[in-house]
Amino acid sequence: MSPVIPCGKIVDMDKATWIGLLVGFGGILLGNLLEGGHVSSLMQLTAFIIVMAGTLGAVMVSSDEKDLKLGLNLAKKAFTNEPSVAKEKISEIVECSRLAKKESLLALETRISRLRDPLFQKVLRNVVDGVEAQEIRDIFEMQIQTEEEELLAGAKIWTDAGGFAPTIGIIGAVLGLIHVMGNLTDTSKLGAGIAVAFVATVYGVSSANLLFLPLGNKLKKKALHSSREKMMALEGGLLIAGGVNPVVIEQKLLAYLNSNER
Repeated sequence: MSPVIPCGKIVDMDKATWIGLLVGFGGILLGNLLEGGHVSSLMQLTAFIIVMAGTLGAVMVSSDEKDLKLGLNLAKKAFTNEPSVAKEKISEIVECSRLAKKESLLALETRISRLRDPLFQKVLRNVVDGVEAQEIRDIFEMQIQTEEEELLAGAKIWTDAGGFAPTIGIIGAVLGLIHVMGNLTDTSKLGAGIAVAFVATVYGVSSANLLFLPLGNKLKKKALHSSREKMMALEGGLLIAGGVNPVVIEQKLLAYLNSNER
């Protein structure tokens, strides 16, 4: 059964993300086994703590508290798929344009509270109130841009983590080698000690390239997609204000959708 999130939308797992993680990390483990290694040789708690704690600390230093909280909240979006409602939004916009064309802009006032898109509600409210089209565009384009920048800043903490993790992994490897060099008298343990030291590098590079960077890139794409839908709603409201034919409005708004959504 698909989970229900608070806003009421039905979501399901993003198969690409889950399968990608399985293939990526699974490939590394399989390759290690094929080379004669053991999974246990890659399980080093100390190396894990160094890499993850060091990466977290670097991200916290380089980011605002607000961006950190937003980035953590956004992470779950990379693992779920929300069904697109863009076509339903277009249908609502076209219905509103037909009503305005048939009667008047004032006739839309009773419809505003029943619209599914909060942004379109605000745009249409301004249209009905007689606000100039250019003023409406200026107000909501700035709002959309600000919201997009906030989402991109939240996604950036993950790409930042992807930049820091490999370096922290190298630091972990150097720390391990320092420990090995301090125990040169026991030559029987040198090989194992060096192997353990380099596990930190594996953790840093693999977590960066298989988790942090892909996660950040996916969240950026979702932020841009959200902004495009908002621009579609704004454009729809302005086209209604301009008295454009509903058929033309529908054609123009469909251009905002990708081929799958169409």
